[in-house]
Formats: sequence, C-alpha cells, structure tokens
Amino acid sequence: MSYTREDIIRIAKEENVRFIRLQFTDLMGIIKNVEIPVSQLTKALDNKMMFDGSSIEGYVRIEESDMYLYPDLDTWVVFPWVTQDRVARLICDIYMPDGTPFAGDPRGILKRALQEAEEMGFTAMNVGPEPEFFLFQTDEKGNPTTELNDQGGYFDLAPTDLGENCRRDIVLMLEEMGFEIEASHHEVAPGQHEIDFKYADAIRAADQIQTFKLVVKTIARQHGLHATFMPKPLFGMNGSGMHCHQSLFRGGENAFFEANDRLGLSSVARHYMAGILQHARGMAAITNPTVNSYKRLVPGYEAPCYVAWSASNRSPMIRIPASRGLSTRVEVRNPDPAANPYLALAVMLKAGLDGIRNKTSLPAPVDRNIYVMSEEERIDAGIPSLPLNLREALSEMLRDEVVCEALGDHALSHFFEMKEIEYDMYRTQVHQWERDQYLTMY
Repeated sequence: MSYTREDIIRIAKEENVRFIRLQFTDLMGIIKNVEIPVSQLTKALDNKMMFDGSSIEGYVRIEESDMYLYPDLDTWVVFPWVTQDRVARLICDIYMPDGTPFAGDPRGILKRALQEAEEMGFTAMNVGPEPEFFLFQTDEKGNPTTELNDQGGYFDLAPTDLGENCRRDIVLMLEEMGFEIEASHHEVAPGQHEIDFKYADAIRAADQIQTFKLVVKTIARQHGLHATFMPKPLFGMNGSGMHCHQSLFRGGENAFFEANDRLGLSSVARHYMAGILQHARGMAAITNPTVNSYKRLVPGYEAPCYVAWSASNRSPMIRIPASRGLSTRVEVRNPDPAANPYLALAVMLKAGLDGIRNKTSLPAPVDRNIYVMSEEERIDAGIPSLPLNLREALSEMLRDEVVCEALGDHALSHFFEMKEIEYDMYRTQVHQWERDQYLTMY
C-alpha cells in the first residue's frame, strides 16, 4: 500500500500505536532498529532522527558516526502480534548529515543497481524469493536446541508435520501485514519449512524477506520453538536455500518473454542468465555469505553447486520455471537465507545487466543430472563449480569487477574485512569432528 504522512499519523492515533521501530539492515543482513515513542513520529517523518552509525557492522568510524534515518512511508505497518502498547514499523534508508545517501547502506546499494537498470530501459525488476527455515525445540530456559520438532518430509501434514500449527500462524500474521501468501508446506528435511509469498519489485521483495524473517522468528517463539535461517544446521540433511525468481520489465511487458523462441525466452533473458553464470563465482560471497553456507553447497542434497542452467533440470544453479508470458522468469537457486537480501539482489541484477550490456553468449543448457557426472565429464562439458568455501568465495569476489562495482568501495572493503575475520576464526577453531577423528588416533 502507499501511505502519506497524514495517513501514518492518523493510523497511529486510530490504532493506539505507542512506539515506532525505525528499521534498517546492517551489512551482514541483520535487522537493526531505533525505537521511538509515538510523540517523536513527526520528527521521524521529517527525516530528523539520528543514530550512531559507528555501532553498526560495516557502517562508519566513531569520528564520523552521526547518520540520519529517512523512513520509506510505504513500509508502514502496525505489528499485529502486539496488542498492548502497540508497535509500528517503518523501514528506513540511511543518509549522511550533508543529505547524501550513505554509500554503505544495503538498501541504497540495491537502489543504485536498479537505477542502472532503469537507465538501460528496464522499469522494474520483479523478484519472488523462497526463503526456507528450520524449527527447533527450545530448552526449559527458552534457549534453542538442535532437537527437531518433527520428523516430517516434503509436503507431509499433521500429525507427521508438527510444525503445521506454527506455520499456519506465521501465514495468518503475514497476511495481516499485507503479504499475499501463495503456499506453505513442509520441506524435504525434518523440521524444515517453506512459505512462498507473491513476487514484488526488488526493493519491496528485499524488505519482505527481512519482515518475513522477523515474523517467522517471533511466531516460532510464541510456539516454544526456535526458527533459524542458518543454511545448513544439521549434517546429513538438506540445507535451507533462498531461491530467487527474477525478471525484468519494460512497462507492462516482460522483457524475458519471446513467444517465437523455442523456450519462450528473449535474447534479454538469455544474456541476463549468461551474466549471472559468468559472475556466479564472484557473487558467491554475497549470495552465500557464511562459513556454513558452503556446507549446503555440496552434491546430494538438492543444493546447486555447479554453474549451469536448464529449462527443467534442478541440479544446475539456474532453472527456468514452466510459466510463460508475464510469468517468464529465471530461478537462481544457489542463494541462501543468510544472505543480505539487498546485496544479493544488487549483485545478481548487476551481473545480469552486465550480460545484457555485453550480449554475453549463454552456454548450452545442461539437462543431465550433474550430480552423477564425473569431474572429467563436468570439465569436458565446461561446467564450473561454485566456490568450495568462504575463503575461496572472498578471493573470487575481489577478482570480479562487476560485483565490486555493485557493492561500492565502502561496502566491499568492510564486507571483505568482516568475512575474512569470520573465516579466520573458523579456520583456527578446534571443532568436535577433529577431536572425534584424531584424539585417540594419534
């Protein structure tokens, strides 16, 4: 919905809103907020609310810490789960004291990529995300455990799917907040779930992913459960992905559709996919940003670890869903829900635009099951692998000029520094597997 300043002030009064969360996202994709009493709402709507940016991951140094929150009025929503001292939310862009957008704001980074698409004649990037999650039991103190709440499988239902009631309450809450839910179901792994919501333009889609995560975690806790978007919480089971369906539009026309093409794909769609494939390894640190992400990207668990595409086969990283016309789209399957959605969509869009601009040739589709191909067969077919770990992904990112340009110098340097520290902490830690493997052997 679209809201005016007057709408927001009126609704806040009618709904007895007492507090407003001015929400934004740090470089790691973690939701942050400054909560203000409703008495400060007009000040916030005047873009005069300041916060200390030096306390936020990847923002600024302590000597340049003052930053401003500019609310996006169309993101106004009253949280339906709070019935007393009601709380509302506005998602904000980050600005510097001189009135310029902050270069390291993830939402601003996506807006810059969309501006480039507009300059190339595309009026919208539509995105349909599919973030998966696990539900775990909590202990007597409310802390998360690794005990699953069910042993259900794909499309199972109660009583096998014991997360059904929690998932249903999540759907109801999302609908109250304006989401159009298309489906919800148990996923392949025990305790794993998926809720699909309707596509939106790229900024709204990224906003919705962040809101979705907040709602899922909040409602899960009300059910005595812990929801996690960790990509691979359990060894030997499928991990959680965040497949991103995407298409470019020119006005009311889907630029990815061509009725006379055998697959119904335009040259724009083919060049866009070629760009995604060309920059897949360079984007991996953004689309799969944690040490744990690369435990998911292994053969045998339905997660794509090979850089290829197909119109039907689900083992490559890009698939073309069957719908055509306005629904023609590409499904990029390697991102996971730990990704910062603003950054992930920004780098995918920039990669696709680079393919369109340079008319990059799309390799032949791979319609075989890549998981059963030998390494020699994959090499002969020209099918590269995604990076094997975060360290390799970070190195690839620095070598990819398009990805570096998409992030900008500020975000690139801070992201790389934080992720390098994360990987080094993981590398130097002694893990239980090592003790189990070596303690009595040597």
